[in-house]
Amino acid sequence: MNMLAIVTALLLFACQSSEQNGQNPGSAQARPVDKKNLATATFAGGCFWCMEPPFEKLAGVISVTSGYTGGQKLDPTYEEVSAGGTGHAESVQIVYDSTQISYARLLEVFWHNIDPVAVNRQFCDAGTQYRSAIFYHDDEQKRLAAASKQEFEQSGRFDRPIATEIVAASTFYPAEEYHQDFYKKNPVRYKAYRAGCGRDRRLQALWGDEAH
Repeated sequence: MNMLAIVTALLLFACQSSEQNGQNPGSAQARPVDKKNLATATFAGGCFWCMEPPFEKLAGVISVTSGYTGGQKLDPTYEEVSAGGTGHAESVQIVYDSTQISYARLLEVFWHNIDPVAVNRQFCDAGTQYRSAIFYHDDEQKRLAAASKQEFEQSGRFDRPIATEIVAASTFYPAEEYHQDFYKKNPVRYKAYRAGCGRDRRLQALWGDEAH
């Protein structure tokens, strides 16, 4: 067997082994993506720094952008939104390949990263700017979001009503660049904030091993 054939055989074996082990041998970003398969999802779950990592690790997710939506003011700044006067919620907008990951899967990850019974707050952050919400982009997303919320409401899992809103998506304003991928740019500060806010403790209490 010549060298080219050996290399080809090794590469094929590596790809097959990865697939058999449930590993993704190439991220969605590295593969050619047909634009007609792209879809958008928008969620609010408190601090957007903490909502990026769970989605960015999912195969089929193309991008996750932190930003602001659901308010009235045009082109809001972080200072304005965090002060609570614009009506916006800190949110993440996700672009994904619908042939690789479903909206239902994104909803699952969303729910398991929030406190759904918290009213106008998430963890240590209080105010409507930190409310939890699903901003649907079409009727199918609305239907799936409502069904998932109803399922949890009827499960008897929570001792209070689910406060998460389901509302139509409106203009999404990307946050300032220093907020994007904050957990990668400033890992020490991010981990200190997340621990100090009690996010993981509350998620574990709510969801147990299901917490993402």
